[in-house]
Amino acid sequence: MQKENSKFLFPLIVMASLFFLFGFITTMNNSLIDYLKDAFRLNEVEKQLPNTFFYGAYILSIPVGYLLNRIGYKNGVLAGLALVSAGFFLCIPGVANGYYGFLIAVSVFAVGVVLLQVAANPYVNALGKPETAASRLTLTNALNSLATVVAPIFVSMLIVSANTGGAADPKAVQGPFAGIGIVTLVIVVIMFFLHLPEIKGDETAEGLAKKFKSSAYKYPHMWLGSLAIFFYMGVEIGIPSFFADYSAKLGFTFDGEMRTKLLAYYWLGLMIGRILGIFILRKYSASQILSFNAVFGAVMLLLSLVLGKMNMGSVALVLFLGTGLMHSIMWPCIYNLALEDLGPHSKVGSGVIATSVIGAAILPIAMGGIQKNIGLVLAICCLFVYYAYITFFAVKGSKIR
Repeated sequence: MQKENSKFLFPLIVMASLFFLFGFITTMNNSLIDYLKDAFRLNEVEKQLPNTFFYGAYILSIPVGYLLNRIGYKNGVLAGLALVSAGFFLCIPGVANGYYGFLIAVSVFAVGVVLLQVAANPYVNALGKPETAASRLTLTNALNSLATVVAPIFVSMLIVSANTGGAADPKAVQGPFAGIGIVTLVIVVIMFFLHLPEIKGDETAEGLAKKFKSSAYKYPHMWLGSLAIFFYMGVEIGIPSFFADYSAKLGFTFDGEMRTKLLAYYWLGLMIGRILGIFILRKYSASQILSFNAVFGAVMLLLSLVLGKMNMGSVALVLFLGTGLMHSIMWPCIYNLALEDLGPHSKVGSGVIATSVIGAAILPIAMGGIQKNIGLVLAICCLFVYYAYITFFAVKGSKIR
């Protein structure tokens, strides 16, 4: 980062490592959908339930925001990490008790991820100059994206590949999940002894006082940004969630391991875009980049559907996965625009915004219902509605009133 105050460098590195952690967990959960469908013999709606149980925890984001106001960022991060570790350990007996036992354990580490998410985003936003906040969020999200590339490989090598030559076994997740639980527990111990500075919400990084409204709820752009996050989650999770069925419709007969490996290219696109975004966001505004990416994401998806109908399956598949490049910096752009000018209300505002991550719990399962009753293509076309709203927020809804 360009001449940021050196006292913020170390906490920024710590936050970046946390972004890697919950990026890994989020993507791993999504990458398991296809495997769990076979292991538990699920239908199109049931296979989306890991997303519902995981992202449904974000309904707690507003009370978590108030909790952070009382206990501070560091204690919030410690509590989040402890719940993540506990959730992964609970998956060991949970999966042995069937699909819903597994989902209950997922909901435990999901609450931990919510705590980390609500604490980390406004903290990174505050660790430096306001004009470079979007760039800092993009930097930490680049680490998040690196994790999203690693996670499908992790799932493929340690879970899916473990069942070659036999039926998918849900108990294959027990060993890898125990390993994640142990690593997270070690991070909890390390974090306990680290010193992280508290950022006061009514000050900028340089200590300049500013007058703010009496409540986070009085900022319209925060509410509109929260809705943009809701639809963004449908876009980000929608592509990998429907990749297996879409590739099959295009005529490809990939096995579970190959589909998991191919999905890594989608997440690789997110990582590359976020690395480029660190520099691009220093030249163009967050609203300009967000509108550009939303429009071109929709164009790529439209071309994929059209070319798929024209029996150009390989190109259609590349475009479908390539939307990851356009999705790459939508999250940091939306989050930065929605939190802009909230000052002392940033923690509560972050909680409100993070609540909308439940879009990933609601939208894919709704799309799964459309797929089951009407058809796959119409379910995928829901993404155009999400792109349209994100474009509206970038152009008009993000203006501070």
